[in-house]
Amino acid sequence: MTITQTIDIPADRRITLEVPREVPTGPVVLTFTPASAVKTEPQKIPVFGCAKGQFKMADDFDAPLEDFKDYM
Repeated sequence: MTITQTIDIPADRRITLEVPREVPTGPVVLTFTPASAVKTEPQKIPVFGCAKGQFKMADDFDAPLEDFKDYM
């Protein structure tokens, strides 16, 4: 199980971790990675029409469904 949490280390250099109950007790390994070392990908902005041709609607899309015949 991996839990990732971003925290700010205060001047006194002490942190407190709250661990969810579903995490089993026992030894753990903590890994510290400076925020400057974490690479973030720029958010992709979708282009209008970029999914054109990837979806096909059935010809009878608007036709009444047999399952709902009793309710109509």
